[in-house]
Amino acid sequence: MEHSPGFLKLTNAAKTQVKECQITDVKEWQGQGRAFVLLDVREDLEWQAGHLPGAVHIGRGVLERDIERLYPNPDTPLVLYCGGGYRSALAALSLKEMGYRNVQSMDGGYRGWTEQGLPVEQD
Repeated sequence: MEHSPGFLKLTNAAKTQVKECQITDVKEWQGQGRAFVLLDVREDLEWQAGHLPGAVHIGRGVLERDIERLYPNPDTPLVLYCGGGYRSALAALSLKEMGYRNVQSMDGGYRGWTEQGLPVEQD
């Protein structure tokens, strides 16, 4: 997908302020049984088309509204992903600004995950 210059500027700035992890990290953590919440921040239709195993869906549009009700502890380990790692960086920055201290954005997102042939689920 071709992103607009303004969006890229915004997301690149966000990426300098949040932690990012790689797809290989997430796969490894899942295999180790590491405790973390994998949050899919994509739109509802994207989620319905397929998502990472074990993921929880909280769309980007309602994330800030719903996160404290679902995960009130600001130390909860949260790994966010979207389609390619841009929206999740923005979402991670937003959660960081809300006081969440253990938030990461998965670089590459759903697209990178599927390009590596890793499993997905559908509801």
